[in-house]
Amino acid sequence: MKFIIKLFPEITIKSKPVRKQFVRQLRSNIRKILKRVDETVVVIGQWDKIEVELHEASNERGEEIAAALQKIPGIANILLVTEHGFNDFDDIFEKTKSVYAPMIANKTFVVRVKRAGKHDFKSIDVERYVGGGLLKHTEGVSVDLHNPDVVVKLEIRDETLYIIEKRYEGLGGFPIGSLDTVLSLISGGFDSTVSSYLTMKRGLRTHFCFFNLGGAAHEIGVKQVSLYLWEQYGSSHKVKFITIPFEDVVAEILKSVHHSQMGVVLKRMMLRASSQVAEQMNVQALVTGESVAQVSSQTLTNLSVIDKVTDTLVLRPLITMDKQDIIRLSAQIGTEDFAKTMPEYCGVISDRPTTCAKMPKILREEDRFDFDVLDKAVADRVAVNIDEVMDSIVTVEDVELVATPSIDDVIVDIRHPVEAERRPLHLTNNEIIHIPFFELMSKTNEMDASKRYLLYCEKGTMSQLHASHLKGEGFNNVLVYKV
Repeated sequence: MKFIIKLFPEITIKSKPVRKQFVRQLRSNIRKILKRVDETVVVIGQWDKIEVELHEASNERGEEIAAALQKIPGIANILLVTEHGFNDFDDIFEKTKSVYAPMIANKTFVVRVKRAGKHDFKSIDVERYVGGGLLKHTEGVSVDLHNPDVVVKLEIRDETLYIIEKRYEGLGGFPIGSLDTVLSLISGGFDSTVSSYLTMKRGLRTHFCFFNLGGAAHEIGVKQVSLYLWEQYGSSHKVKFITIPFEDVVAEILKSVHHSQMGVVLKRMMLRASSQVAEQMNVQALVTGESVAQVSSQTLTNLSVIDKVTDTLVLRPLITMDKQDIIRLSAQIGTEDFAKTMPEYCGVISDRPTTCAKMPKILREEDRFDFDVLDKAVADRVAVNIDEVMDSIVTVEDVELVATPSIDDVIVDIRHPVEAERRPLHLTNNEIIHIPFFELMSKTNEMDASKRYLLYCEKGTMSQLHASHLKGEGFNNVLVYKV
């Protein structure tokens, strides 16, 4: 089994040196990520494509490898192919029939051939011969050139025939590591998660910066979704998760700033703080999830005033997107459920917020602000590697780890649905229910107080975290299943 990876078209129009660099980076990213799935995978980079070869014993992991490839930026599409030499048209037909005969049974079909190299025939000659043979020697209904049920796809490159069994769509974009580094201001909602995804997709190594405005539950939620985003779309490169404690900054704004200007001032304080962090990390730009006029602070006038507080470039990938489009993209990338259940802290709410901030007035308001508070917040920030972000959470209560469940114990698989589907948990004697961790707190009222529940995740970190918090809430019948 082999996968042929087609490059994102914008890579192919780069100059020769830049294209080589992009392909080299993409090959490295693919190798790094696929080795976690199967160490025997071989990744071969070429000028116009990248090939991934699977050991025969690894063919059963084909779908898992394809799923991993679909989440690597820089890939246009992935073709699952079988590779053959060929002698003549009849040889091509026989090899194609062995693969496609079951697929076209009782269906209309068409044969499409792409050809590269020097041959004494044209692509259409192969299409006609193979199409006629399939119509005569299989249970295919008919050839339909315009709207077939099945497209029989072949590629001929020099003396090699590739029979394309399946096509998977890739993310597009550029390989992470081929472009600059950014710092995404993430709150865990729809906007900031989608904007972070878009920068990763474009090939920007994306660190995460969270401003804790006063909620421990919010911080936990943001760490969870940031880890998810990195694991799904950016894990070829290590990044940092930075928490900046902003409770005192919010308190100072509430004390010193007129209520109508609070929203704009808060955003300016966030840009001040994140710009300092970005400079110290040698990061080239900040990323926010703002969209024009979505809320009062996001009018063009207000955004202009906000941006004047820093010389650091501020990227806004969602700036012209509608909210519903953002939510749809959030669902597509798997962050919608996080965003819907994300705890929020609304400590700075203006009853009549300005939509047309004036710089002189903002500066007068900020003159009353004690900037020592902001400096302390930046100094007290905590930065951890993203793959260690859940380990950095301090649990409130100690919880018991159970290696061998009792027969009446209920196992609660709290993994993300994608992860649970990919690696199902199987137990002979126990009931298993699936409640993703981001829905757990809202489902506690459905738990039977007379039963014992064991939370399960692969590493045990998430299950211990949530069991600890549930115990702190009085749920003493919730423990952890540790395999």
